[in-house]
Amino acid sequence: MTTSSLKAKRYIKSRADKTGKAPGSLIRIGGKSTIPVTINLIDFNETFFEEKPLNSIKDGLNFKENKKTVSWIDVEGVSDSSIIEAVGEFFDSNYLILEDMLNTDQRPKIEFHDGYIFMVLKMLSYNENTSQIDVEQVSIIFGSHYVISLQEGKEGDVFDPVRDRIRKGTPIRKRTTDYLAYCLVDVIIDNYFIILEKIADKMENIEARLLNNPTSEVLQDIYELKREVIFLRKTIWPMRELLAKFERSDSELICNTTHEYIRDAYDHIIQIIDNEETFRDMITGMMDLYLSMVNNKMNEVMKLLSLTGSIFIPLTFIAGVYGMNFHYMPELEWHYGYHSVWFLMISIAVLMITIFKKKKWL
Repeated sequence: MTTSSLKAKRYIKSRADKTGKAPGSLIRIGGKSTIPVTINLIDFNETFFEEKPLNSIKDGLNFKENKKTVSWIDVEGVSDSSIIEAVGEFFDSNYLILEDMLNTDQRPKIEFHDGYIFMVLKMLSYNENTSQIDVEQVSIIFGSHYVISLQEGKEGDVFDPVRDRIRKGTPIRKRTTDYLAYCLVDVIIDNYFIILEKIADKMENIEARLLNNPTSEVLQDIYELKREVIFLRKTIWPMRELLAKFERSDSELICNTTHEYIRDAYDHIIQIIDNEETFRDMITGMMDLYLSMVNNKMNEVMKLLSLTGSIFIPLTFIAGVYGMNFHYMPELEWHYGYHSVWFLMISIAVLMITIFKKKKWL
């Protein structure tokens, strides 16, 4: 398998195991995962706070019935269908929604149901080792007194600031589940700005190399960057529709005061989309600049070769007509004349190759 095909696999996940199965079949799309499942609970209100790990989703059923607190159950390592089935029992959902939770290639979306709201989002992080964007799917379900977040379980997440705010007793403790769900969505969106900053730094580095020396390696890096931006667009654009529906919803689960915050998140995603579009235009400009610089460089080479050829054409013509067959040629009597000519020709060839390499024509 070629390198390019391996990279393509990153953007399109295999659905071979899902083909032909009935709708609602709980089969993970995105390959097998060996990440252990961890379940953590944060239960709180304005005056109460409790945080502890859970052995199973069923252990959180008691918290679901407690209408005096907000219960946030965070599940990391969503790869086992039994976990998903337990979540379905928790909020009495149909199997089509559970299927979306296991489909790690699911497009971001929001659905409104009786008694709960379901969202699928993409959590992004920048891998410093591979210089690529890593994506993790996050599903969020919230009702009147509970919020459940399900993550693929990759290393780390961006929810720590929300956890800290709850622990410190900030105003988030005075609000309901819709505001907590908004906070989870908002912190994911805020992390998109960090991804954009990383891409901007990468673009500046490639642009500097491009202006200094437009090699084929630079062109390859430009194509890699273009793939990353396209991948980012695939993730971000559906968030615009998700937030628009979230903000316009008349669901009883969303308080009027929360709509203002959702509009702010919508403004952020519009700004991110604008930046992403700018990056796409800049990358296209970088590719055009590369082609222009390569063509200009080739024109300079051809100009020099044409000038050199123009100088030697008449000399070659004269030597060809007369054949250098003159009787009085002192070089004909040289003992080492033949070897000297060979040495001169080889020296000229080596000198020309050295000049071409120094000018990076070869």
